[in-house]
Amino acid sequence: MIKKLSSGKVREIYEIDTDKLLLVVSDRISAFDYILPSTIPNKGKILNQISKFWFDFVQDIVPNHIISTNINDFPEEFQKPEFEGRSMLVKKLKMLPVECIVRGYITGSGWKSYQENGTVCAISLPKGLQESEKLPEAIFTPSTKAQIGEHDENISFEKVVQILGLELATKLRDKTLEIYSKCAEYAKQKGVIIADTKFEFGLDENGELVLADEVLTPDSSRFWPADDYQIGRSQKSFDKQYLRNWIKTSGYNPESGAPIPEDVIQTTADKYAEAFELITGKKFKK
Repeated sequence: MIKKLSSGKVREIYEIDTDKLLLVVSDRISAFDYILPSTIPNKGKILNQISKFWFDFVQDIVPNHIISTNINDFPEEFQKPEFEGRSMLVKKLKMLPVECIVRGYITGSGWKSYQENGTVCAISLPKGLQESEKLPEAIFTPSTKAQIGEHDENISFEKVVQILGLELATKLRDKTLEIYSKCAEYAKQKGVIIADTKFEFGLDENGELVLADEVLTPDSSRFWPADDYQIGRSQKSFDKQYLRNWIKTSGYNPESGAPIPEDVIQTTADKYAEAFELITGKKFKK
């Protein structure tokens, strides 16, 4: 009997054996740390396949946890249509207790903080920046990993050093910035600005750093259309920021359990599919 280890905001994690896991990406969506009652059609497949694209794209920078995305390589009970396209067989890692957030543009909570005191996560930035402006250089702003329903807590690089030691903390920061730099440059050529994102890493059986979880999906990142980008205002997006904005302006309570209107669901689904197609250059197949 294969054991389900966890059911997170979006992913189901199954323990295949002592050194392998199966990650299954659902169509659930979360906002403001709440899992919403309505699902987004095909969202899990899009997230899984975008992650696979990026894992392959940055494997020259850091190894990743993927063993296979081919359903025929999965245990027999997972060789079913409902797992097709939305699942990964991966190496079991010792996951690091830090979310590696990188910001290339000033927006969201970072913009709010900068307006208040000229800093983002205690990092001083130049005076006179405008909303959504590209930062002189991307910044590493790690956080803790919160349980479902709780909020992540921003921490300093010095705190990461306390948790992981100087050598590993430095490697984590440097790899985060290197991955972001390569991918942001590529995405911009495809018409997508990656404003910010987060990565998760683990250690393998040899203590080597391995990229895991998801990479540069519309759930873990802010994607903006480059052709509509304008400094000094908030941006349109290909990610779930659209849904967050709808929640803020509509008065919808994420705790209420009330269904989300069908037109909002469909618009969100379309944005996820558009992001996939722009980045990968492939038409999304449902």
